Amino acid sequence: MARAQGARAQLALAFETTYGTPPASGFTRMPFASAGLSSEQPLLANELLGYGRDPLAPQRDVITAGGEVRVPIDLEAFALWLKATLGVPVTTGAGPYTHTFTSGAWTLPSMSIEIGMPEVPYYGMHTGCMVDRLTWSMARSGLLTAGVTIVSQGEDVATASAAGTLADIDLQRFGHFAGSVKRNGAQIGNIVGAEITYANNLDRVETIRADGKIDGADPTMAALSGNITVRFADTLLVDQATSGASCDLEFGYDLGAGKRLTFSLPNVFLPRPRLEVPGPQGVQATFAWQAAQGDGQPMLTVVLENDVESYA
Repeated sequence: MARAQGARAQLALAFETTYGTPPASGFTRMPFASAGLSSEQPLLANELLGYGRDPLAPQRDVITAGGEVRVPIDLEAFALWLKATLGVPVTTGAGPYTHTFTSGAWTLPSMSIEIGMPEVPYYGMHTGCMVDRLTWSMARSGLLTAGVTIVSQGEDVATASAAGTLADIDLQRFGHFAGSVKRNGAQIGNIVGAEITYANNLDRVETIRADGKIDGADPTMAALSGNITVRFADTLLVDQATSGASCDLEFGYDLGAGKRLTFSLPNVFLPRPRLEVPGPQGVQATFAWQAAQGDGQPMLTVVLENDVESYA
C-alpha cells in the first residue's frame, strides 16, 4: 500500500468567478515548501445524563477550514498570492511589465486550491479561499519564503484531481542576498533582520447552514506591522521614535534586468525601543513599527517587474 509523501504532493490554484465554486479550468501548479491548509470538524462530547457512567455518542460540530501555506517569494508565482492579498494589480509596460498592487481594496478575490497526494489517492479541493495574512522575514542568509494564512469555506475530497491540465510557471526565486531595506530613499545601515506582516483581518460569516460551512470572509481594517533589528551605531531611528515623526520604508529584492519586487510603505511609525547591554557582544535594538496611510497614499504599494503580461 502506497503512503503519502510530501515530495509527491502538488498544489494547484485558480481564482474563482463565484465565491465557493471552483472553476472548471485555469489552475496553475504552484511552488510551495509546506501546506497546512486543511479542514477539520471536531466532536462535541455528549452531556446527557441518565444512561450510566458511559457517555452517549458525541455530536459533530461545524467545519473549520484554513491554514498556512509556506511559499517562495519568486518572480512570477508570488504575484498570484499578492493578487489574493491585495487585489488585482494595475499593469503597465510592454515587456518587462510593471504590476502595481495597492492596499485598501474593499473586495478581495477568492481562490480554489487543490492539494493532491496521488499515492493514496487524496485530492482535497479547498474552495472560497481568501488570504487573511501574509508574512515574511528578511535576513542575511537562508531561503526566502513567505507564510500565507488562508481562510477557506470548506474542502471537498475526491480520488482524482479536479484541477485539469495545470499551467506551469517559470520559477525564478528571489533570495536574501538580493534584498535591501531603505528609509526615506536611503539604504539603512546595520540592519540585522526584519519581519513584515500584512493582515486583512478577515471576518468569517458564520451563518446557520446545513453543510456547516461559512458564507464568506469579509475583509475588515487592514494592518501592516513588523520589526527591524539593527546594530546600535547611531541615534537616527531612536531620534525618530522619540519625536513621533514618521518615515517611509522600502523593502526590496532586485535580480537585475527588469526583475524586481519592492514593498513601499510611505508612512511608518517607530516606537522607542529598549536598549539593553546583554554582554560583551554588540548592542542591538529592535523597532516594532506600524504603518498607516498618509497624504492620500495607500498604506502599502507593491511593484513587481517581470515578463508576465497580465495577472487580471
